[in-house]
Amino acid sequence: MTSHTNTMGPPHVDAVRAVAVAFAMPEETFARVFDPGDVAALHAASTVRVLADQPLDLDAGGADAACLAEVEVLVTGWGTPVLDPARLDRMPRLRAVVHSAGSLRPVVDDAVWQRGIAITSSATANAVPVAEFTVAVIVLAAKRALGAADALRRAGGAPVDVEESWPTVGMYGITVGVVGASRVGRAVIERLRGYDVRVVLSDPTVGEAEAARLGVALMELGELCAVSDVVSLHAPLLPETVGMLDRTAIERMRPGATLVNTARGALVDQDALADRLDRGDLTAVLDVTEPELLPAGARLRSTPNTFITPHIAGSLGNELRRLAGNAVREALAFSATGAFTDPIAFERAVIQA
Repeated sequence: MTSHTNTMGPPHVDAVRAVAVAFAMPEETFARVFDPGDVAALHAASTVRVLADQPLDLDAGGADAACLAEVEVLVTGWGTPVLDPARLDRMPRLRAVVHSAGSLRPVVDDAVWQRGIAITSSATANAVPVAEFTVAVIVLAAKRALGAADALRRAGGAPVDVEESWPTVGMYGITVGVVGASRVGRAVIERLRGYDVRVVLSDPTVGEAEAARLGVALMELGELCAVSDVVSLHAPLLPETVGMLDRTAIERMRPGATLVNTARGALVDQDALADRLDRGDLTAVLDVTEPELLPAGARLRSTPNTFITPHIAGSLGNELRRLAGNAVREALAFSATGAFTDPIAFERAVIQA
């Protein structure tokens, strides 16, 4: 950070009411997500006092430390160091955290909840491109588009009979199994209402009444795998969900089914998945794996009907503007009212990743 001088816009008329706002994230993240217009929008608000136009270093001394002592609303992002007790002690006036990314776990320590600091994130905004990507993949998977393109390359000019190759082809009347009623899972369910498909849900935190409101049939994971033409994973990564799609669940998936994972790679027993894919009667579209960058010799790199993308479902490129806009709106809302429009409670942060 090079300067703490407010050079954008006139001084605030009511400096007493202005809430001190600052950013804390790597410079690279800040440059990717926020543009000058976002900072200008904060400067333009009479209820905000921007402490610095560039991110603060949470562990630095000097001018950064002086700003940290004043900050009331901290805007964080990808790469922000965890807000542990030692760092929180450097921000005695901190009242709120606006996380401009999705998952809070890399940033929010238990101490943040314990101190009663208000929290919000851009997880709902980040869910939009993930849900869009997921539904697009479901459509392509149902039409066997990825496999057909691969077969066409291998055919060397010979015709490709897609209907001959798979038990089902097309979206009409298929069953889509959604695993996890997270923000993304709910957004996928909402978007699938425009298709002639049946949607079933597996989520131990959802009851029958809520499932009815979502318009889905509720069932346990094994049953969902047995009845679904597409299984799409949207559960949070918790100790109890690691490997939740285990060998038994994978074996229950019907021949010709497709697994879509835009959540976390560790939700899946990848050895069991590779064994099933080697049989050639299952398709996997994986935007995430465990580890995220698979080693060169990993089985999933060579199993049939396996399509791996490099974690592109979440916000990228121009989609980052949605995250920045959400963070700015929430910072302005808190400065004006003392509350977020979309606050996050501890239980929601754990369950709805």
